[in-house]
Amino acid sequence: MKKVLCTLLSGILLGTLASPALLAQASDIPSAAAAPSSTQIAQPSPQTQEQRGRQLMDEMVTALGGDAWLHRRDMQFHGQIATFFQGRPNGMVVEFDAWQQFPGANQQQAERIGFLTDKSMIFPGKKIDVVQIWTGGEGYEVTFKGKTTLPKDQVEDYYRRQAHSIEAVVRTWLKAPGVMVLYDGTSMVERRMADQVTILSANNDAVTIDLDATTHLPLRRTFQWRNTTFKDHDEDVEEYDDYHTMQGLPTALTVTRYHNGDMANQRFLTNVQYNTGLPHELFNPDHLLKKK
Repeated sequence: MKKVLCTLLSGILLGTLASPALLAQASDIPSAAAAPSSTQIAQPSPQTQEQRGRQLMDEMVTALGGDAWLHRRDMQFHGQIATFFQGRPNGMVVEFDAWQQFPGANQQQAERIGFLTDKSMIFPGKKIDVVQIWTGGEGYEVTFKGKTTLPKDQVEDYYRRQAHSIEAVVRTWLKAPGVMVLYDGTSMVERRMADQVTILSANNDAVTIDLDATTHLPLRRTFQWRNTTFKDHDEDVEEYDDYHTMQGLPTALTVTRYHNGDMANQRFLTNVQYNTGLPHELFNPDHLLKKK
């Protein structure tokens, strides 16, 4: 009996003495080590709406061509434009040639559009009978009859859209003091997933741009303004589609414009060229008049 009791006590004593060693060995096993508390794990801080919005604007500029897009000097293109009335086509499709000068150190923004018509039934080919020139905040039309100033509402509409263009947002809005760039979440543009960003100026003017969630190219530009006649707000929308890379610059060959939800016109571009060195006289209506 004494022998059995001594053996039992000896086993208990050995187990007690062995426990610290066993515990030490277990703590050395990585899977058995105590997990750090949540406060010890460095978590990346989430982006604010402003940070995400500006990041998307940077990604848009990169997608459009980066520095090459920012430093375009000019653009010339040929195309057709179809017009609509109350969202329905009115059967008019006009062929045109256009030249555009981008703002730079030694030049102001300007545009010239020449509308093409058939020469005659005897002589095939096209000729430009009517030219519109937009420069210096004015709009002019030059025909064989001479130069005229375009109607005030047409001029205001043109420069309003120019002031809210993607070009103006990148060159002017994003650099202005007090501007806010807010990520609005995702949207759908013609069944394509898009990231929506609103750029809000210090005087509460706003432009909303929807960017393709995959390519970051602009799919739609939207802005509103107050209609002084009816005391409500009008909406202008442009949608960009059929991107092709021209001289390294992704270019939307189809541009569709909506006014208050109704399709107003659709422009199809071809033969786009950049940086051809257009002369300044090309955008001078008086110089054109002398040639005529």
